[in-house]
Amino acid sequence: MARRRRVGNLLALAVLSALVERPMHPYEMAGVLRARGKDQDMPIKWGSLYTVVANLERHGLLAAVQSDRQGRRPERTVYRITEAGRDELVDWTRELIAVPEREHPRFEAGLSVLGVLGPDEATELLRQRLDRLETQLADARAALARHGREIPRLFLVEAEYDLAVRQAEATWVRGLLDELTTGSLPGLTEWRAWHETGAVPPDWAELAERGTEQQ
Repeated sequence: MARRRRVGNLLALAVLSALVERPMHPYEMAGVLRARGKDQDMPIKWGSLYTVVANLERHGLLAAVQSDRQGRRPERTVYRITEAGRDELVDWTRELIAVPEREHPRFEAGLSVLGVLGPDEATELLRQRLDRLETQLADARAALARHGREIPRLFLVEAEYDLAVRQAEATWVRGLLDELTTGSLPGLTEWRAWHETGAVPPDWAELAERGTEQQ
């Protein structure tokens, strides 16, 4: 099970990883993280950057080393990572790599209530999703090939993983679409009848009733 972190926002992980290299002020951190595409690797809300930095400092994971002002710009505080911050970064990374954690993507949530749509509409929407996925996959493959000529693979493994996951999703969606279009999906007839008549199939009603009794 994942540990409860003193600052659990994944933006904190990104900040610590940037400061391992050298001290920076928050504005510079944001520039480095954006340039490295960290907002593509993890959910980042840039508006919370200063709050995250302040929380990291409060917990002793960062320390302010100097403040400077250039012209009329606001004063900027430069931060460095502390030994406690390095330990947290290493421990957090070990956990993320070694410990599987169940995640709930938006697509999975949509699939869990797919029955509220009719089979024909669901089929069309899945086709749209597959078309978009295939475009994204083509772009991702091209970007990976381009970056692979200039950047060591160690710094591209997260892009490889993302590509593999999306390829697997595309394969699965393609298979579901095949079942829908050929009529081989179990329960398709009942699903279609439900949307045509408004009457819940008896087997489905019984299943729902059974679930209510188990509450």
